Amino acid sequence: MKYRWLLPRPEHPHVIAALCAQLNDLPPALGMALSLRGIETYEDARRFFRPSLNDLHDPFLMLDMDVAAERLEKAILQGEKVVVYGDYDVDGTTATALMVNFLRQHGLDAEFFIPDRYTDGYGLCYRGIDFAAFRGATLMIALDCGITGHAAADYCREKGIDLVVCDHHNAEEAIPDALAVLDPKRPDCPYPFKELTGCGVGFKLIQATLSKLGSPPEDAWEYLDLVALAIASDIVPILGENRLLMYEGLRRIQTNPRIGLRMLALQGGQDLASCSTSQIVFGLGPRINAAGRMGDAAEAVELLVATNPDRALKQAQRLEKLNGERRLMDSKTFEEAVYLMESRASTCMQHAIVLHHPGWHLGVIGIVASRLVERFYRPTVLLTTANGMAKGSARSVPGYNIYDAIRSCDHLLAKFGGHAFAAGLTLPVAHLETFTEQLNEVVSQTIQPNQLKAEIVVDAPLSLQDITPRFKQILEQFGPFGPQNRQPIFMGTGVQVKSQPTLVGRDGHLKFQVQQGHNGQASPTFDVIGFGLHALYPTVRESLQYGRALDMLFTIDENNFMGQTSFQLRAKDLKLAG
Repeated sequence: MKYRWLLPRPEHPHVIAALCAQLNDLPPALGMALSLRGIETYEDARRFFRPSLNDLHDPFLMLDMDVAAERLEKAILQGEKVVVYGDYDVDGTTATALMVNFLRQHGLDAEFFIPDRYTDGYGLCYRGIDFAAFRGATLMIALDCGITGHAAADYCREKGIDLVVCDHHNAEEAIPDALAVLDPKRPDCPYPFKELTGCGVGFKLIQATLSKLGSPPEDAWEYLDLVALAIASDIVPILGENRLLMYEGLRRIQTNPRIGLRMLALQGGQDLASCSTSQIVFGLGPRINAAGRMGDAAEAVELLVATNPDRALKQAQRLEKLNGERRLMDSKTFEEAVYLMESRASTCMQHAIVLHHPGWHLGVIGIVASRLVERFYRPTVLLTTANGMAKGSARSVPGYNIYDAIRSCDHLLAKFGGHAFAAGLTLPVAHLETFTEQLNEVVSQTIQPNQLKAEIVVDAPLSLQDITPRFKQILEQFGPFGPQNRQPIFMGTGVQVKSQPTLVGRDGHLKFQVQQGHNGQASPTFDVIGFGLHALYPTVRESLQYGRALDMLFTIDENNFMGQTSFQLRAKDLKLAG
């Protein structure tokens, strides 16, 4: 047993029962799963199971949107020079590609600027503004950055450049003095959905600009594949408007992918026709990210705006090579970080991990920080040395706001920004020890004890006999899956092991078969795969040897082999019954 199991009790079981009846006798386990997602009425269920772009919020509900769209309309009608300023991660590069595509399709000679992770750092930099001024730009659109760029906004004004900010990071009370600042997290912004990506905010600006131009809103749908890439890769909640945009974006990737994505998938051996959130997170996203982590993020933008197949193929091959280098560096950095953590473990890092190594590559420490969170289950800050300063990334455990914790130490920092689950920061190397102590003190006072223990929230108990083709068909409509809408996890009790367990693959994946008896009848026999659950092999072997039943947490997948499709249970955790 790896996790603490949480089985929420429904507050209003009669509401779930009524909803199941309204939905053609929906299985009770799925009714409970809907309830955990805040869906308790027929209309809620309709919007959940039948996402429609007609349900998108009006972009003009966002503060400053009218000003921003009117300025962009003017630039298009007058043929102005526009520079798009992006960021070096997937959200930033997809947002840049989205806006550059839109402007070029409307006749503008739009150029873009992506800061260098090492020399410029995150956010608006003077070098990018100087580039825009040198190119004769009268308008600059900043995407996935800018919400804290007060000095940069002033510098744009000095250069005679109108600045429109499209950001989604946490905002301070004081907003940069730009022409327009679009950010649903602005304290004064009434936009009803707060969790858009930077690319999503750019998409809303395109919607509003099309409205100003008198064009049909459907003209914006062609960019939804880029929005889906950003949503999946930036680990934002896949609920509300994000889930709708993700749903439609995936459909576009599956049916009509842009040439750059086709070439990227070809290099990675991926089938876009079945593209899912996880395929983006583990396949497409890392390859796009590799450009900014290991080289020049502009290469990713060029791939995503490419129209020539031969050029796109060369760019995709380049990103594949960079991704291979990134994976090797990830592994090396992770091993070094684990060694540092285990050799330096002390009370000063009891609640939060802060590790610094001057030789670590700035492009991979965010990924490694996420892996350390999974390994040690603590909010984690990983830092390297860049330009004489300690610089790096922070990641958090579910439910704990790492941005707020770091902000409480801002007197020690030169720069920081981000959101609840991830942040970036820069501080003098001399402040590291004090920062480590103070961050741990803050976390110790604000984190709940259960947030430092890995746990699994169970959607519902489920008898294996209830796993039918109809059940699986409905379950598939719960997607797309991701943060705050993960694949439903079920609990099977009294499960009998029916085959010798085996370990397969380099990482020790656990395989066996199970069956369950109920009311004198036995369920079908199901194949079970437990990825990385090699440590639970003795438990399954003991269950078979002594005839002891298992309790098991699992999701339901399909296994396709030799043209045959069958159900497969993916074990998340298990223990001997009782």
